[in-house]
Amino acid sequence: MQLHGGPSYSGFAAVSKSDTTTLNCRAIFCGGAGNLALSVDDTTTAVTITGVIAGQVLPIQLNGGRIMSTNTTATNIAIFY
Repeated sequence: MQLHGGPSYSGFAAVSKSDTTTLNCRAIFCGGAGNLALSVDDTTTAVTITGVIAGQVLPIQLNGGRIMSTNTTATNIAIFY
């Protein structure tokens, strides 16, 4: 039996946290638990999502956004695009 209707991605990449590097993605994976500070585009103030679970995929789209070094404690972060 195949499951249908879930998200599909064309690729993925490991990322380093940065307060200046911009990214485009359709989802974010956190391999290690912690907090994730991000800005979804170049005009939005960063927000911190607390208590991200290890292995969690967050369906958050970034359009020129940033995964901030400041206030991010989650580790092993990758993006899906």
